[in-house]
Amino acid sequence: MNRIALTLAVAALTVTGSAFAQQNQPTPATQTAPNKPAPTVNERRENQQDRIANGVQSGQLTAGETKNIESREANVNREIKDDRAADNGKLTNQERQQVDKQQNNLSKSIYTDKHNANTAHYGNNEVGARRENQQDRIANGIRSGQMTAGEAARTENREQGINQHDRADRQANGGRLTGGEKQQLNQKLNGTSNQIYRQKHNNKVAPK
Repeated sequence: MNRIALTLAVAALTVTGSAFAQQNQPTPATQTAPNKPAPTVNERRENQQDRIANGVQSGQLTAGETKNIESREANVNREIKDDRAADNGKLTNQERQQVDKQQNNLSKSIYTDKHNANTAHYGNNEVGARRENQQDRIANGIRSGQMTAGEAARTENREQGINQHDRADRQANGGRLTGGEKQQLNQKLNGTSNQIYRQKHNNKVAPK
């Protein structure tokens, strides 16, 4: 009887062990997918411009923050263009590593600026509505590539000046604008509007 019991116990352990092993085998659904290739320099550039455009449109990026980021983006673009011109349209491994490092820093800045306490405030008024509309046009231009990083930086510099002027005037007048101040701001907004139109319809496009 002891020999029979021992045989049954060994058989049970063998079946249990086999079932356990089968349960722990990775199924096709849980197996790790092959590593995707790292995004190219141009793919990263396009992704970052989309993130900037979303931040501009949502108000998470102020005009000043956008100006600073786009100025840095323009510098990276110039560096890439110069490096490729010197190497028959290609980047060396060292140049690509340097660009990746710069794009990593830009990516962190975009995230930080979009998640800090600074937000774009337009106000529920005629001037505020025009400022918001122009930011939407800038965002669309960045997203579509009709505005280069340099063009966006210059336009956001003007927008930042208008925003500061608007804020200073309101602080001096109990939160309101006089008729003359409103007229002056509208003239500046007209100038920025024309600039946005020219930049979106010239022959310059953001690199892809």
